[in-house]
Amino acid sequence: MRNLNSVHLNGLRALEAVGRLGSLQAAAEELGVSIGAVSQQVIKAETQLDYLMFERTPKGMVATEQGARLLPMLSEGFGSLSQAVAMAQRRDDSVLTVSVAPVFAARWLVYRLDRFAERHPEISLRMDATTKLVNPALCDVDIGIRVGSGQWPDVKAEMLLAQEVFPVCSAAMAAGLRQPADLLGLPAIIDGRAMFSWEVWMREAGLPGSTLETRHVFNDASLCLDAAIAGQGVMLAWQTLAGYALQQGQLVAPFGIRAKTGFGHYFVTAEGSREPRKVRDFKAWIREEMAGTLKLFP
Repeated sequence: MRNLNSVHLNGLRALEAVGRLGSLQAAAEELGVSIGAVSQQVIKAETQLDYLMFERTPKGMVATEQGARLLPMLSEGFGSLSQAVAMAQRRDDSVLTVSVAPVFAARWLVYRLDRFAERHPEISLRMDATTKLVNPALCDVDIGIRVGSGQWPDVKAEMLLAQEVFPVCSAAMAAGLRQPADLLGLPAIIDGRAMFSWEVWMREAGLPGSTLETRHVFNDASLCLDAAIAGQGVMLAWQTLAGYALQQGQLVAPFGIRAKTGFGHYFVTAEGSREPRKVRDFKAWIREEMAGTLKLFP
């Protein structure tokens, strides 16, 4: 491995990140440095290797023929290094690191964490709130919970809850609703990042092709829910997002009509590895808590 002494490790990391992510900007964000720094590391590594890895084009960095052969090997090598570091860091079975989307953490999970602590006082939870899909085999995360199709590469995805959507609004706004078509007269609060549209629910309610007038558009479902609680309109919510607000009487779900989106909440764990006891305990507890939430939706 003496040949590694001739090339700086940061340069190889820059080459691999640019090749995998497809741009200097994306690589800079992942590595936590400036775009200029990544560019300089790439140039320096190419010089040290005496190998042109990328063509500089108006559309960005495109791997050369030589680069296309080497970049997959670099990704494989850094993947193995990352996995080794993650395994070395997992020495404390008393700490469970859970990766969840911020909206799931804020609207469902945080209300219940005291019950997990009472049941498992030997486990300390560390929450990683992010929308980025993580591979527990390559980082210090023990388990993730994500919403999607469940078809993610290189991880094990286990269904927790099939997602169903339904309209929610304030009790005052719902007072005049008699049938689903009455919703069409209400202003809509739209989640700009949702993986579904109102058409999913409209079809289930017998109103295909119908639309609502948009009042607000947010890029965060939690903000949409707050706006609905404030009486500013009706939004399309799902079980874990609106369950607590419905239970507390902050919102109502008129008509009781729910529509499946084809997506679901999934546990995400390392593929092909045995789950430690703390992960199995957490999954069992989450399933029990989720069963309680589903009682709100008979």
